[in-house]
Amino acid sequence: MSWPTIRIETERLILRPPHADDFEGYATRMADVEASQFIGGAQVRAVAWRSFLTKAGAWAIQGFSMFSVIEKASGRWIGQLGPWYPEGWPGTEVGWGLAREAWGKGYACEGATAAIDWTFDHLGWSEVIHSIDPENHASQALARRLGSTCRGPGRLPAPNADAPIEIWGQTRDEWRRRRAQP
Repeated sequence: MSWPTIRIETERLILRPPHADDFEGYATRMADVEASQFIGGAQVRAVAWRSFLTKAGAWAIQGFSMFSVIEKASGRWIGQLGPWYPEGWPGTEVGWGLAREAWGKGYACEGATAAIDWTFDHLGWSEVIHSIDPENHASQALARRLGSTCRGPGRLPAPNADAPIEIWGQTRDEWRRRRAQP
């Protein structure tokens, strides 16, 4: 499957590789101090452009990266989530970051569930992690809802090596056992 054709649909969301017109939403989210607090902090537009291209470039080089999250009802870009594994990362991650207007609607859980399924089924990963700031209680709660447990402190590569993070995660077998339960 070529990466531009990947499209995952959930009840309320479409997950797909980024398109150029997703950048406006991305730049807005990354300029929002609260929405970007735990994903590297607020970025001016030029820096946001480079980080946006990093994720798009990962699709071309690695064959996977964060999906753009599109709200079906409105067609709006509301965030990114999905597989992420850059050089020096502490593990094979499925992460998330949504625009503030998408918070509290269950979109992150719905999208992350679909992305984890896709990651295990299509990338063959044996585990997923979530690198979460110890102060990011909303992401910790989401990790718990997804069935992940805190494995302890971790470390990101430079330039974020000093950022405090905890590694949350689970194996493919743990995920599948939990998903098979009624």
